[in-house]
Amino acid sequence: MRMPNNTFEDYKKAVKEKYGKEKNREHSFYLEIPTRGKLRNLCWELFQQQNSNQDDLNVFSSLLGVAFDVNKKNKFDEQKDKFRPIETFFKGETDPTNVDAVNMAAILVDYPWRPFNKFRIQELFPDEIQIDNENEIEKSNKQKDQVEVSGNLEVFLDKKERAIGIESTVEKENEKSKIEIREEKEKLIDIERKISNAERLVSNVRNKFLKNLKRHIKKTAIGVAIILGLGFGVIYYAFWNKGCMQWNNDHYDIVDCSLKEEDNTIVILDPTIVNLKKIKVCDTTVFFKHGKAGVFYAKSANSVEYFNQMAPHPETGKYLRPITNYMIYKYVEPCK
Repeated sequence: MRMPNNTFEDYKKAVKEKYGKEKNREHSFYLEIPTRGKLRNLCWELFQQQNSNQDDLNVFSSLLGVAFDVNKKNKFDEQKDKFRPIETFFKGETDPTNVDAVNMAAILVDYPWRPFNKFRIQELFPDEIQIDNENEIEKSNKQKDQVEVSGNLEVFLDKKERAIGIESTVEKENEKSKIEIREEKEKLIDIERKISNAERLVSNVRNKFLKNLKRHIKKTAIGVAIILGLGFGVIYYAFWNKGCMQWNNDHYDIVDCSLKEEDNTIVILDPTIVNLKKIKVCDTTVFFKHGKAGVFYAKSANSVEYFNQMAPHPETGKYLRPITNYMIYKYVEPCK
């Protein structure tokens, strides 16, 4: 038997060859088109079977930074990116240098001579295994000849029949497992298809809604622009020679701008607030219209003033506030 001389490159090549065989077998759903998520899920499935040896457990904790715990799957699910080097290794996109990643790849494809530390000192090679198998066959044939010569042929045939029966049972169980795996794979594909259809339906509904919303906003904007244009036009042509306004006790008067002086309160006409009026309120006043405030107030130290619209206060310049139920309850008096 020759002395071992196995390198890390030999190890990666052997694991990759094992992947080529396993990707179309029992775990083909995870391995045929490998992704980080699928490899992570396969890892969890293999380890939760509770038949992992200590070497595999060491690889798990070394690569993922956490010890395997069947009760901490949420924490394990966060480690998906740790399987990216394995994904690209299987796809032939990269040549990994991380020993732990290749060791985990060996676990996923059930490569028997793992981890690398064992592979490196492994003395058995495929050609030597073939020789060992031939020796076993030769040994078995000699035993058979001895049994037949000794007259114990019935015992030999009985053992052979039992072996055939066991082998047949194992084949049936394997075939049953393959059928179950294929059915589960078909179910997953069906679920993914339904999810894809649902996402497509949601996307269509959202796009249609946004399209109608944009059309509605466009029409509304055009209508508002027309109304404002007409309003400004009327004001401009009606008061072209009176382009200023002045607060007069409880309302604005439109005045001639030529009257404006530094010490008076005449300001440039503002169509949005020219109709501002101070109003009187009581407990029967309609304070809200369609759920929105229709009365606005300004509070001073000694009193509360009420107005018919939102605007800067004509004297202080501070913006008025919309009326609230609290202000009505605290300050509004009953009608006389």
